[in-house]
Amino acid sequence: MARRLYIETVGCQMNVLDSELVAASLLGAGYELVDSLAEADTILFNTCSVRQHAEDKIYSALGRLRQAKEQQPRTVIGVLGCMAQKDQQRIFKRAPHVDLVVGPGQLHQLPQLLERVLAGRGPQMEVSLDRKAGSRAEVQQSFGRYDPLRTSRARPARHQAMVRIMFGCDKFCTYCIVPSVRGPEQSRKAGEIVEEVRQLVDQGCLEITLLGQTVNSYQDSSGGRTLRLSDLLAQLSVIDGLARLKFVTNFPRHMTPDLLQAVRDVPKVSPYLHVPAQSGANPVLQRMKRGYTVEEYREMLDRIHAEIPQAAVTSDFIVGFCGETEADFQQTVALVRQARFKNSFIFKYSPRGGTVAGKLYADDVPEEVKRRRNNELLTVQNAINLELNQALVGRQVEILVEGPSKIGRKLGRQGEQIQLAGRTVCDRIVVFDGPLSLTGRILRVEVRKADDCTLFGQLPAPLVRLQ
Repeated sequence: MARRLYIETVGCQMNVLDSELVAASLLGAGYELVDSLAEADTILFNTCSVRQHAEDKIYSALGRLRQAKEQQPRTVIGVLGCMAQKDQQRIFKRAPHVDLVVGPGQLHQLPQLLERVLAGRGPQMEVSLDRKAGSRAEVQQSFGRYDPLRTSRARPARHQAMVRIMFGCDKFCTYCIVPSVRGPEQSRKAGEIVEEVRQLVDQGCLEITLLGQTVNSYQDSSGGRTLRLSDLLAQLSVIDGLARLKFVTNFPRHMTPDLLQAVRDVPKVSPYLHVPAQSGANPVLQRMKRGYTVEEYREMLDRIHAEIPQAAVTSDFIVGFCGETEADFQQTVALVRQARFKNSFIFKYSPRGGTVAGKLYADDVPEEVKRRRNNELLTVQNAINLELNQALVGRQVEILVEGPSKIGRKLGRQGEQIQLAGRTVCDRIVVFDGPLSLTGRILRVEVRKADDCTLFGQLPAPLVRLQ
């Protein structure tokens, strides 16, 4: 009888992709995917270490499984990803009923590690070298590449897929654990990426999102000349059947003229750019070791809007970073008001063990101040979102229909109709009523109303299908 696999994913899009690849490899090994913990006999948590809350959530979930493991000893429990690389043996100490601890650089070993556990060989742990435990080449090699064959059976959405074009990060921002848990920056060969995208398009994908920790620093020099992200976008754009290309996450310093020109000129590339600022105050940016000033960030925004007037730019911000004063925070508010981002992802600073900030700087902004600043900045951004979305009311927008919305999944069909959700090329969410058969179609809908996070649309009569 096939073992029943449940994967819970916490964190970024890179983790979501890793979970898909894990599911694909285990489906190939004879496992069956299930939708709940209660159905599973193999339970894997793909984890995040960027914020304390994400780790606390996983340790709480592991604690709740202790009794289930005692009742069903053949249940296998595994911790994968960034928290596994960071905490290693500490996971076994806090949760002795865990069977597997596997870092992001060892996910390709997972089928064999599960076999060892099931064969009675005890708990298994595979992680990469610490960044200081060897030469760059040795550490890089220890973060094994993980890009198995893709299958639509493991993908949440048949018509959309993510493709990793880079591994790791070399920026070493003082607050960030990612370079330690994801390893040195490495770019994949362009030819490999092109072939993977062709395979996904053959499986029915219309939209591809290219992933990298700093995706716009991509470089491939394997063919005798250096290919950059702009070159890769041009190569991918000519693939028949591909309708949309996106890429995340960008680093401000690498937003080069050739990349902006590619977004402007290359067919199929979405005018959507996620470029985290993290703060609007230079003293904070300096302590964060971001490598740019707020003036340089603003100049980058000016170049984006001059080159691509229709571009939608989104950002990330950390509030309450070490030493952030009220004046610093108000400079961040001013940046958000001026930039009018399509959206911003706002987080309270969370100290991370193993980071420079965790060693050098006191976490000296009180929690209640962090909370207040988080809410204030979110209120400013939400007001901008509402204004930008309401400007689209009465217009038709092009969307890729992703399937039932959250409400649609909850309420189900109302006759032949269900509430569907889709996304514009600039990543705005649109919900509308229509038949489920429209899933995976690119079409136009008319925006009838809007709030700060959603556009509410209506199908035109007659329906116009673009793909």
